Amino acid sequence: MKEILRLMVVLTTVSALAGFSLAYVNEKTKEPRAYQDRMKLLGSLNTVLPPHGNQPDKDAVAIGGTTYYVSKQDGAVNGVAFETSSDKGYSGLVRVMVGIKPDGEIISIEIVEQKETPGLGSKITEGWFKDRYRGKSLQNARWKVKKDGGDFDQISGATISPRAVTGAVKAGLDAYGKNREQILGGAHVVQ
Repeated sequence: MKEILRLMVVLTTVSALAGFSLAYVNEKTKEPRAYQDRMKLLGSLNTVLPPHGNQPDKDAVAIGGTTYYVSKQDGAVNGVAFETSSDKGYSGLVRVMVGIKPDGEIISIEIVEQKETPGLGSKITEGWFKDRYRGKSLQNARWKVKKDGGDFDQISGATISPRAVTGAVKAGLDAYGKNREQILGGAHVVQ
């Protein structure tokens, strides 16, 4: 009985020390982690948005669970970025950052997260694939992969991944179109 009591005290002490240590480390690293998260976001935004003179993460509008990052040059809106996703990738979730002109034409896309098969589905991260979306909008493209009668290239042996990206981007453009006036808020817009 004494042995069990001693083991309980030791286990409780070790658990309490581990818990306090984790809480301490979490508290001490909260700001550096937040800074790194912001730098990662800004890196994605700078990749998909045109040159801008503001901090798009500070000029953001949240609507319906999506955050729209507005870029401005000389006080005029020249781009909007947003993150969209699809859970229909071959290996699950595919997250895409999309940069568009105020009229809805795509400037660029960036794959933020994917777990697709290396060498096959992971080709969605390559420049040649992402460039296929540049200049496209809801009005000038059929938003399916070519195999399904659309305008976007599929990847041989990995059609599911491009379908996920194309579907995610289209869904994001649809949401932007519905909320465009609210996002831009009557701001002066550069076309």
